[in-house]
Amino acid sequence: MKARDWVKKLGLAKHPEGGYFRETFRSKIQVSAPGFSGKRSASTAIYYLLESGRFSAFHRIKSDELWHLYAGSPLVLHVIENGKMSRVTLGRGQAPQAAVRAGCWFAASVARPGSYSLAGCTVAPGFDFADWEMGKREELLREYPDHRRIIERYTR
Repeated sequence: MKARDWVKKLGLAKHPEGGYFRETFRSKIQVSAPGFSGKRSASTAIYYLLESGRFSAFHRIKSDELWHLYAGSPLVLHVIENGKMSRVTLGRGQAPQAAVRAGCWFAASVARPGSYSLAGCTVAPGFDFADWEMGKREELLREYPDHRRIIERYTR
């Protein structure tokens, strides 16, 4: 299948950070957690599709996020945690899933040109746009000057 076939089949919509998504699960269980402005669903899940040549821009959320790859090319996650940059590749023969800790800046890209990655993201406590922050290039560069090249590549 091609990326546009998945977008249509799964009913995906454009995501503000780049790519396409659709929420597939929202727990009815509500939890309170420190640092959140109110109760959140215990967990949420989405489909997420990214095409090569595009990227998921640096962003962060207040929850832990677990990524898992379903189809297409390997997906690369670029993570800034405690000032250090790391990279994990999701794919066959590589990591089948990866966690991004709450509060870490991260971006994503497709490993192979001319392809796409269809992934899933499970978030706990559940995702709420009130807990999501898009990275601002100049602020990230001031805070993490050693990571200039990758920040410039994955911010808008």
